[in-house]
Amino acid sequence: MTGRVVLEGLEFHAYHGVYPHERSSGNKFEVDVVIDTEFSDSAFRDELTGTINYEDVYAIVKDVMERPAKLLETVGHLIAEQSLRSFPSAKAVEVKISKFNPPIGGVCKKASVVVSKPR
Repeated sequence: MTGRVVLEGLEFHAYHGVYPHERSSGNKFEVDVVIDTEFSDSAFRDELTGTINYEDVYAIVKDVMERPAKLLETVGHLIAEQSLRSFPSAKAVEVKISKFNPPIGGVCKKASVVVSKPR
């Protein structure tokens, strides 16, 4: 049976951005991850082996978010690729990364990038 494993609203203080001050002082980020997957029968017998453990998904996101990058597109791509490598049952991954109060010269609550990667 197909389904999705979703983590929403993961919050991090990270050092992503084009400008030097973004990479030195950091900013608040929010990450949402959607993994389309094939659940095995064991998931419906209440066994974790039949699904994707969302603690493992969080660990991937945390690891990638700890590595500074200039572009959110790069960060999203790395999360998606690592997720596909780590979870053989994953069919596709969508990652949304939002940067709060981006330096755009005006008021903006957050700027977001969405990266989708099929297997």
